[in-house]
Amino acid sequence: MTTRREFLIGTGAGIAALGTARLGNAQDLGQRPEPELGLIDKIVHPQGRPLRLPLVVSTWDHGLAANQSAWEILKDGGRALDAVEQGVRVTEADPEVRSVGYGGLPDREGNVTLDSCIMDETGNAGSVAFLQNIMHPISVARKVMEDTPHVMLVGEGARHFAMDNGFPEEDLLTEKSRRTWKEWLKTSEYKPWAPASDPAHDTISMLAIDKQNNLSGSCTTSGLAFKMHGRVGDSPIIGASLFVDNEVGAACATGVGEEVMKTVGSFLIVELMRQGMSPQKACREGIRRIVARNPDWRDVQVGYLAVDRSGRVGAFCIQPGFQFSVMNEQGNLLLDAEHWEG
Repeated sequence: MTTRREFLIGTGAGIAALGTARLGNAQDLGQRPEPELGLIDKIVHPQGRPLRLPLVVSTWDHGLAANQSAWEILKDGGRALDAVEQGVRVTEADPEVRSVGYGGLPDREGNVTLDSCIMDETGNAGSVAFLQNIMHPISVARKVMEDTPHVMLVGEGARHFAMDNGFPEEDLLTEKSRRTWKEWLKTSEYKPWAPASDPAHDTISMLAIDKQNNLSGSCTTSGLAFKMHGRVGDSPIIGASLFVDNEVGAACATGVGEEVMKTVGSFLIVELMRQGMSPQKACREGIRRIVARNPDWRDVQVGYLAVDRSGRVGAFCIQPGFQFSVMNEQGNLLLDAEHWEG
């Protein structure tokens, strides 16, 4: 079995380490315990066990703070769409998260370019790609969804649309990220993914189920660090980084976007859930498809996260290291996803 690290955020409290637990060991994480099953037992179970709703999940450790913001909307009966927008805005504005929004690592020419998408319970979607100088691309993507007949705007068109709708232009390249870029220029060695603690692929994707049992999702990123100018990954692509079907569930992705796009990963996972797979098994199959078609799979990282309508959660990745965050009334938890062991 895979050992997972867990952390709990109580409402208004800081992160408290809970140590480690193996899948299948019950722990009480909230004020309303279930003696027969702890919250940890219900997460990433091969068959899946529903969690209490409402529920929000997101990718990586920066998802903990994003979850907390989303939860403030969900706990009061708010809409999942509002929750997934407000949640990832926290990450977009955090200069310490150098793979999303403000403070994101730039492309090889020193430009911070942003990609984002959002999808609601009705199947409506909006996205922006190659957007520069706008801190909150997720909110621009929602504007595209709600105020235009289109799904995607890119580049200068997206920037002009954002400015016309009151989004201010801002310099998103922090001094810390500028120094990192200048250091990279000394060798200009480009690796889309590197093992260990490389921050260059840590997209935040978020899925939520509200009290009305409606789902929505969001995804936002500054993309791969030091990418070619003009490169767009999976993050603004509906069906690749994100897909929501209110009758079935939702899925999202993080990692090397080219691999996700080539397999239309999030759409695939939702369709597998429609056919009866649990979220966990569907995420694993999504990863298997990437591994099967790419002989160099050991050189890339992709992580998938999924929920179904009942509140079952699944997560799976290629390489060790992908973490995801889960929050409901019982707490806010950070877990290590299972990984491919081929």
